[in-house]
This record gives sequence, structure tokens and C-alpha cells, in this order.
Amino acid sequence: MLQTLRIATRQSALALWQANYVRNALVDAHPSLEIEIVGFTTEGDRNQLTSLSEIGGKGLFIKELEQALLDGVADIAVHSMKDVPAELPPGLEIGAICERADPRDALVSRNHQGLSSLSEGSRIGTSSMRRRLQLEASFASFEYVNLRGNVDTRLSKLEAGEYDAIVLAAAGLHRLGLGQRISEYISTDLCLPSAGQGAVGIECRSGDTPVKDVIACLNHEKTALCVACEREVTLRLGANCNLPVAVHATLEGEEIQLRSFVSDDSGLETFRRSGSGPLQEGFDIASEVAKGLLADGAADVLGESG
Repeated sequence: MLQTLRIATRQSALALWQANYVRNALVDAHPSLEIEIVGFTTEGDRNQLTSLSEIGGKGLFIKELEQALLDGVADIAVHSMKDVPAELPPGLEIGAICERADPRDALVSRNHQGLSSLSEGSRIGTSSMRRRLQLEASFASFEYVNLRGNVDTRLSKLEAGEYDAIVLAAAGLHRLGLGQRISEYISTDLCLPSAGQGAVGIECRSGDTPVKDVIACLNHEKTALCVACEREVTLRLGANCNLPVAVHATLEGEEIQLRSFVSDDSGLETFRRSGSGPLQEGFDIASEVAKGLLADGAADVLGESG
């Protein structure tokens, strides 16, 4: 039986919340297990000025954590699954995915107004092209401005008047005890989430059976299935693509429903596909959704990004 476990994590408040959430759940399941949290600063943390699409995408938030796993400095790494590229480095895998929280995006405004109540020309802060382009399709009169930094930094910039409203993941706000700041939960009909949004994942070395056995108890099967199908779409579209891609799976009884969105960086060319069917056919449905997007013309958009 494994005696000690080292958890690699970023050092932001939200990342530490996630790491401690996993730590506490593992201690409950394995009371004798000694667990150490090891903090890292990633390239995504160091570069707070450039938009993510320009500096290499969300994978910049996890590279140092993955290297710690490969170097044997840590045994698991805890991530927000929306930050994890579809293709992992050789020798690593997602060993468990915890039960998903609210996957929606959320609007936080200075006067607690929703999107429909904001005035023309309002400055909306977001670091995500996915969010900006989907919202812009329905609210073209707003000015969308790049916004980087941790949650506290973003909220401080909002309060300082740099923005009229900002868009963040609802799950992250709730995890930090900031759910009361949410002015509006943005419907997935208006803005589809990123693949994996709202889910905490645990990455480990593929051959490390003792570690995999210890973390297996945290895997939430329904969440893991949905996230795996979402990530299958992004993988088939191109794992290194930094364009706006959204994929969201939901379960209705014994059926899975999958919706997707792909755009070029201008929002002029957009593609949507959806599919549904029995749970056991989830990966086939994901494959068909991805094939449909590529056949519709998303292949040309994705090719231009490479």
C-alpha cells in the first residue's frame, strides 16, 4: 500500500483549492496516507499580459506540473480539466476525474446587471476567444477586452473600473466562495463551455499502478465519460489547436448528448454540430461530431491555425 503521495499544483488560490479538495478526499478514503502538496509556477502564471491564444494556449498552465510527474518530483498533478490539452505527453494519463461542478460561464458585473441590461459599448473582460466570439454573436455592441490574471486580480480590475463586466467559470467562483458575485449564469445555449469545464482531473504516470489504485476512488464515472467524449472531439479536431473550440456533453438518463462549436479567430466562420445516443456509444458519437465539423469546413479553419 502506498504510504506517501505528492500532489503537484499551481499556486493560485483556485488551484490550491482544487489540490486540497483532492487531498482531503484521498485522506478520507485512505486515512493512513501521508500527502504533500508541492506548488509550481507555470509559464501561464508568469505571462499575465499576452492572450492565451498568442502564447500557446491553456497547456501553458500544466507543462511544469507534467514535467514534475515525469521527473518523479510529484506523484499526481491536479488540474482544471478545461486547461488540459487533448493529447498528453507519452507516459502520462488522466487517472481520475472528480464529479463535475457547474460547467457554465458566469458574468460578474459592477452593478450586478445581466448581459441584456448592460449598455451599448460596455467593456467585457475575458481571456477566452471561445467566450468572446460566442457572446459577440448575440451581443455585438459590447467591447470585448483581453483580461488575464487569477480570479482575485480579475475581480480587482473590475472593481477598479477597467471593465463593466467580466466572464469567468461559474465553478471557480463557487469554489472560492465567491458565488454571490455572479450577476448571471450564462446559458450553454448562448455560450458552450470548454471541454472539461467544471471538472477537476488527476494526472499520473501511466505505469504507476500503486498511485492509480489510490486515486481510483475519486473517479466519478458519469463525469469521466462526459469529459472523455468532449476531449475526444477536441483530439480529433487537432490537439494543438488554439482556436475557439467548445464541446459540452450532458447525460439524460441512459443517453448522452453532445454539442460543439468551432470558429476562426474572427468569428466570421463558425461551425456547430451535435449528436446523441446511448451512453455506451459516447465515443462513436464524439467521433461523428468531430467528423461532421471537419466535413463542414472546420478542417480549413483548423489548418490555417497550424
